[in-house]
Amino acid sequence: MTAHQTPPFYHKFALNLLAIVLVAGIVYIAKDILMPLFFAIVLAILLLPVNNRLEKWGLPKVPSMLLSILLAIIFLAGIIWFLSSQISAFADDMPTIKKHLMDHARTAQQWISDQFGISTKQQDAAVKEATNGMKDSGTGMVGSTLFGAMQALLMVILLPLYTFLIMYYRKLIRKFFEDIFNEKHKGSVTEVMEESKSIVQGYMVGLLIEMGIVAVLNAVGFFIIGIEYAIFLAVLAAILNMIPYIGMLVATILCMLITLTTSTNISDVLWVAVILTVIQFIDNNFLMPYVVSSKVRINALVSIIGVLIGGALAGVSGMFLSIPGIAVMKAIFDRVDDLKPWGMLMGDDLSMVNPRVRKRIEKAKGSSK
Repeated sequence: MTAHQTPPFYHKFALNLLAIVLVAGIVYIAKDILMPLFFAIVLAILLLPVNNRLEKWGLPKVPSMLLSILLAIIFLAGIIWFLSSQISAFADDMPTIKKHLMDHARTAQQWISDQFGISTKQQDAAVKEATNGMKDSGTGMVGSTLFGAMQALLMVILLPLYTFLIMYYRKLIRKFFEDIFNEKHKGSVTEVMEESKSIVQGYMVGLLIEMGIVAVLNAVGFFIIGIEYAIFLAVLAAILNMIPYIGMLVATILCMLITLTTSTNISDVLWVAVILTVIQFIDNNFLMPYVVSSKVRINALVSIIGVLIGGALAGVSGMFLSIPGIAVMKAIFDRVDDLKPWGMLMGDDLSMVNPRVRKRIEKAKGSSK
């Protein structure tokens, strides 16, 4: 192949795949460093309208940034305080919870004995053996718990610092990205940065609105069936719902388990599942499309795969950041000729595969030349 010949299509495809794998590998290896930085970028973009409003009111640049970050910290601290207080109340009822668990355990043992012929002594022996195995691995669990606590503490320290520095140097960062590309690409670079900012702001604001609506719907449903800790479970499910697709499934299982420990009536557990399923249907078909997805035009298949890959690379943080990350990648791909098919694959515009629409687009391109 000579220098002036266009490389075969599979060379470009292989290079694109290699670049994606390389980026994924970097995220996996350096996730402890990159995740606080990515969260800080999202938070900085989200706080820019608040910061700009404070500056218009006459507050100097640095104090307006610090006040914006302080308001965000107060909001997050309020949610954490509420959840902590509910968990503390939950712990105070531990004797009653243990009694309910013992009642459910005896019921389950009796059912297993009737259905499968396994005596309660055999079941107790199997549970005791499993418990001993957990004790043997207790040291490792303590070590991993301490490591997780250290990571969380590091995130708490670095996140406000990163956010402030990104907001402070945002014009310098923007100038850097504009200058590293050729002059002819500066317009596209500016468009990508503006669209990325709009995507992140729209997605995060929509997600917060969705979380509030889902929390209210959950609370109303839980109060109707009369379960304990209705507000706590409603807020917990709404927060977990912020993780796309997988979050509500985890929330449903967790809420059912908590209800099982606080109620002797199995029907309460089933009603919790019914309520969360109905609200999930409302969320997926009405709230998500109109409140959240107006700025993020990503199809469901790519969204689910992206969430799973994000979780495999960086845990819960990766799952949470996967959707805005994919949306920003799509904004970039749509403006690079060799990557436009990837951007089309990520989108949800099915008109692109309609032959009539494609002919009109090709005809319009030909007439413009």
